[in-house]
Amino acid sequence: LYRTNTLLVPLGDDFRYVSIDEAEVQFRNYQMIFDYINSNPSLNAEAKFGTLDDYFQTLKDEADRINYSLPREIGSGQVVGFPSLSGDFFTYADREQDYWSGYYVSRPFFKAVDRVLEQTLHASEMLMAFLFGYCQRIQCEKLPTGYAYKLTAARRNLALFQHHDGVTGTAENHVVLDYGTRMHTSLQDLQIFMSKAIEVLLGLRQEKSDQNPAQFDPVQVRSKYDALPVHRAISAREGTVQSVVLFNPLEQAREEVVMLVVNRPEVTILDSNWTCVESQVSPELQHDKNKIFTGRHRVHWKASVPAMGLQTYYIANGFVGCEKAKPAKLKLFSNLSSIQCPTPYDCSEVEGDVVEIENQHQTLTFGVKHGLLHKVIQKNGLQNTVAEELSLYSSTGGAYLFVPHGEAVPISQSGGHLVISEGPLMQEVYSYPKTAWENAPISHSTRIYDGGNTIQEFLIEKEYHVELLGNNFIDKELIVRYKTDIDNKRIFYTDLNGFQMSRRETYHKIPLQGNYYPMPSLAFMQGSNGHRFSVHSRQSLGAASCKQGWLEIMLDRRLAKDDGRGLGQGVVDNRVMNVVFHILIESNISSTSNPVSDPQPLNPSLLSHCVGAHLNHPLHTFIAKKPQDINVQTHWRPFSPLTTPLPCDLHIVSFKVPRPAKYSQQQVGDPRFVLMLHRRNWDPSYCRKARSECTSVADEPVNLFNMFKGLAVLNARPTSLNL
Repeated sequence: LYRTNTLLVPLGDDFRYVSIDEAEVQFRNYQMIFDYINSNPSLNAEAKFGTLDDYFQTLKDEADRINYSLPREIGSGQVVGFPSLSGDFFTYADREQDYWSGYYVSRPFFKAVDRVLEQTLHASEMLMAFLFGYCQRIQCEKLPTGYAYKLTAARRNLALFQHHDGVTGTAENHVVLDYGTRMHTSLQDLQIFMSKAIEVLLGLRQEKSDQNPAQFDPVQVRSKYDALPVHRAISAREGTVQSVVLFNPLEQAREEVVMLVVNRPEVTILDSNWTCVESQVSPELQHDKNKIFTGRHRVHWKASVPAMGLQTYYIANGFVGCEKAKPAKLKLFSNLSSIQCPTPYDCSEVEGDVVEIENQHQTLTFGVKHGLLHKVIQKNGLQNTVAEELSLYSSTGGAYLFVPHGEAVPISQSGGHLVISEGPLMQEVYSYPKTAWENAPISHSTRIYDGGNTIQEFLIEKEYHVELLGNNFIDKELIVRYKTDIDNKRIFYTDLNGFQMSRRETYHKIPLQGNYYPMPSLAFMQGSNGHRFSVHSRQSLGAASCKQGWLEIMLDRRLAKDDGRGLGQGVVDNRVMNVVFHILIESNISSTSNPVSDPQPLNPSLLSHCVGAHLNHPLHTFIAKKPQDINVQTHWRPFSPLTTPLPCDLHIVSFKVPRPAKYSQQQVGDPRFVLMLHRRNWDPSYCRKARSECTSVADEPVNLFNMFKGLAVLNARPTSLNL
């Protein structure tokens, strides 16, 4: 690596030392070579096995003894340290134009499940910590702490999948099945635990056995390891009320428009004090060109949930004194077949070539023929072209390699289904595009929200339903491309596992596949005028900026061939999946860095950080299994554990009990808790619109000793990340 007498010779590769015999033979052979070298002084050399740490320590020792220099060079002994190269080394190529950018997106369904398990485990560990913290020793047998070993199993299953052949989507089919089954089992276990923990924290659980069934069900049902979750529908019969509990895993209070599915549209939403809450109802949609409407309904309302706390709402049918959920107005367009107007909604036909939806902050314009986004106009005067495009690459790659043949070809044709829903809280454009195939591989919804004083008002929600199945899509890779008018000079930024950003630049000298980069959760472009276009993702994917103002993101890929990198098969086990983006368009309020002249990575704005946190740490919703009589108004105790919300640039990465064995088996004494904090680095050049929900930033120290209500923190000390 350096011009010294200390040499590093790596031994082996991914497919070496696969047996004990091979390892022993290799070791003995090299050891004999080392012994020969070391026993011959005339060779003037010493050879031995070592680690990277051994290498750099030997290098340092040598540099301390000898000054290495050539004419016009500074010797290593005269400078502190050696030259070093930092970065993530993307995008990797092992030969010619074989770039390893395909695995960023391979098996995206399981990449999404990985993220769901991660956020569910985070929330479960938090609830377990609260159980222990607020537990009086005499009551501890009532708590579902026996699930501690299942939290440990979930942590291990998540870590197993995040091994490089799991989350990358590069494992054999039977291994993928094992990964998926493990994650599915852990998700089921965690949801059962969370439902029981919620009962305890609300003061509902009186039994002393962990074996008693929970009183709540999670709102989403996962029938099997490789199936999309389905929203559990609330029946909402006349004269009954259904309890709904929301848990907020974030360290700030949330004002957010939430959605549940109901079988009947005549419902009313009530808060925990049985006060009326404004709501709207709209039909549930599905990816079926012959039956766009499922017959069920979505009810939206604005929920307010305390930081790291619980909030209860009630869905009632027949509650006197409150208005029922307001039905959305529908506009329909179709060139495929007629769409019947669902009951009880008012429907009209789309007129003209464009349609719009708007809230108090932005107006979105769509083309009717293709159902794609065209333009975004901010109410502050900012206007951006955002031409959405759905396209397919033809490819001869595999699980690891992205090997496109030519440019991506748009798949949307003139026609298709278009449904526009307009209501006071949510507006939506749903598009089932007409394509060259009988069944389109994708349909998509665009939503904006208007709850007042919410993060959601500033974002655009895109949900893509992807079905890249069957022989029609063999050796195809599906992308969405946003063509904007931002002069980014083909420079963009992607995150490194949500912690920091990396600058990416598109180079003419390398092919398209070499200009694709991983996008774990965020990609954004910035123009010379400071305008930004950001896309937050609910799962890891791959992104590129092929031309100025373009940001394309790969959604799914279906490859029949092995690419010769060790898997030994193609990747054709695609699953039906949903990909969710939150798009944010911002303008700066003060001078900001120029991406062209500044090689340093830029940081997201404070608002952008909050958008990402809400997307990747959503509210966890639970529904009471049994409805109750509408005349029996129960009042559950509130749960709001934080004395005050934390600053909005401070994130609780983890709050948990280090070893949550059964409480009765613990030694007598005060329980210990782990609190891991991350202060986000944000760009002050952009408006702190997030301050609509945040009261402060972390400019002042946070007092850990009075952080929680009713809990006395006796001692706090720093520790290592591995505890």
